[in-house]
Amino acid sequence: MSSPNEMNFENAIARLEQIVRALESGSAPLDDSLALFEEGVRLVKLCNEKLDSAETRIKLLTETPSGMVETDFAKGGQNAN
Repeated sequence: MSSPNEMNFENAIARLEQIVRALESGSAPLDDSLALFEEGVRLVKLCNEKLDSAETRIKLLTETPSGMVETDFAKGGQNAN
């Protein structure tokens, strides 16, 4: 498997889904469950970093004829005032 630093967002989400299913099943021994949980935490951090990076790139690339516009993603893409 790829190291977390080489993993893209989609693969990280897919792996997180696998981890959640394994943990929800409750069939893994405690040590394995802890290892899965730790991997999941690392993947969540990776995904958050990739999302933050993508948001920053989008903000930098969003430009209108009147100048740069920062988009407020929390408000469904409406321009921030």
